[in-house]
Amino acid sequence: MHTTRSADIMFSRRSIQAADQPIGKLMSQALANPGLISLAAGFVDPETLPVRHVAELTAEIFADERTGMEALQYGTTSGHSGLRKQIFDTFVRPDFSQSCPLTPDNIVITAGSNQILHLVAESLIDPGDIVIAAAPSYFVFLGSLAELGAQVIGVRADDDGIDTEQLSGILEELDSSGQLHRLKAIYLVSYFDNPAGSTLSTERRERVISLAREYSRESRIMVLSDDAYRPLRFDVPDLPSMVSLNDAADYVITAGTFSKSFSPGIRVGWGLLPTEVCRAVTNQKNNLDFGSPNLNQIIVQRALETGIYSTHVDLLREAYQSKRDTMLTAAERYLGGIEGVRWRRPGGGLYVWLTLPPQLSASPAGPLFHLAVNHGVLYVPGQYCFPDVDLVNRTNTIRLSFGVESHERISEGIKILAESIKETLTALSS
Repeated sequence: MHTTRSADIMFSRRSIQAADQPIGKLMSQALANPGLISLAAGFVDPETLPVRHVAELTAEIFADERTGMEALQYGTTSGHSGLRKQIFDTFVRPDFSQSCPLTPDNIVITAGSNQILHLVAESLIDPGDIVIAAAPSYFVFLGSLAELGAQVIGVRADDDGIDTEQLSGILEELDSSGQLHRLKAIYLVSYFDNPAGSTLSTERRERVISLAREYSRESRIMVLSDDAYRPLRFDVPDLPSMVSLNDAADYVITAGTFSKSFSPGIRVGWGLLPTEVCRAVTNQKNNLDFGSPNLNQIIVQRALETGIYSTHVDLLREAYQSKRDTMLTAAERYLGGIEGVRWRRPGGGLYVWLTLPPQLSASPAGPLFHLAVNHGVLYVPGQYCFPDVDLVNRTNTIRLSFGVESHERISEGIKILAESIKETLTALSS
């Protein structure tokens, strides 16, 4: 009996590229070493998940037959109207001191903020188009942009966010070289950013919007403000949203989520969009899923209406601020004496950004990464978070997360990392 070999499947370029994203590699490392202290995963603390509250809300929803049927039925593509109004009243309207040019109709509900980011990118970007992003930046979205064939130009960022002077210079270079028409968006994580924990200052927020407006000569340059971590603010003043500044409603797209501030399993995100973009994103979503799960949306709506959400966020802030303090105390104790090692103190979010001496690589191919894993701790190499080839050589940086591990394991993880750094530096100098 003769057997014939099946012909190869010709996968798409985007499918092949998706298989090589760093998040998959890091997850494989964690799964292969279940005892690892993970200072890599941006997960929420399981002890803070609102299990009892969600059980009560779900019981209330299904106690009423009409509400239960609504929750189990298809909804609208743009999302549950009650939830969109709650999001508008809670997160949008309070930022506007005067009248607000937007309404709940400018909101689209999605399955987490990654979906709204992806839908916006699908709606705006063709292969070869340009997106400017802070360097470092959220590496999962950088992967999505790469899959779409976008050219991502990195602009250095510091404790106050993206460097607007360098941004201005890059915009001028694109204009003078005849490439400005390819620029579709400027992407920023505006609060306690992933990965570096920095927050864009008010002055720089205003400058970014001003530059986007100034250089929107052939087509509008959108500012994509990823506000995923805004609710997780600890001990710093809140800052106005990008969209509320300088009549920016036509230029700013805001992405928000309840994954970090309520429950990633419920997976509800949202986008606040100019009307034209809202229409384009809704069309894209129509082709994808006809609308996000209604039950999840109604749970979040009820959490907002009843005050459960705000009470839960207060609990999260307290829990994560305490974990941040544990990580910073451990950093001072174990890393403080190592020359050339420094870190940022975030005012919120889930991450601490660590910079090593320039000669020490934190790359996944380097000795430090393998030594740290062998000793029992996993981190995110900072090089994944730099948007373009000119910045990938920033291999001496690390993203640390204090979200998922206990206080004891955070402290122990920093101790192990410090010992690994010392051991690697000794080997390099010998």
